[in-house]
Amino acid sequence: MPDLTPENGDPVIRTIAMPADTNPSGDIFGGWLMAQMDLAAGSIAARVSRGRAATIAVDGMQFLKPVKVGDEVTLYAKLVSVGRSSMKIEVRAWHRPRCQEWSEQVTRGIFTFVAIDEDGKARPVPRDCIEV
Repeated sequence: MPDLTPENGDPVIRTIAMPADTNPSGDIFGGWLMAQMDLAAGSIAARVSRGRAATIAVDGMQFLKPVKVGDEVTLYAKLVSVGRSSMKIEVRAWHRPRCQEWSEQVTRGIFTFVAIDEDGKARPVPRDCIEV
């Protein structure tokens, strides 16, 4: 499976970092970026599990570069592995400064989701929709 880069994948989410999402230094809060990553992973988890899924863990989170106000943030995600009811999804975030043509990776992490039923209890991931 190819690496998650702008050249090798379709974005799951693309958004613009806004002033309301900054810390006192003017950089975007890591929590905002992590929330965007969780949304991207959740989109993959819902498609794979064909229903509700809940985040249960985040591993290997690394913030590599700061994101500034006005940067375009693009999130790429891919399914890494599937258990009986769990899914591990790798997410990488890239930013493109507002007035530039280049982009670079700013963070990455592995999000673990569990497929859940209408009562919030774990349920099996359908075996026919797994593409790892």
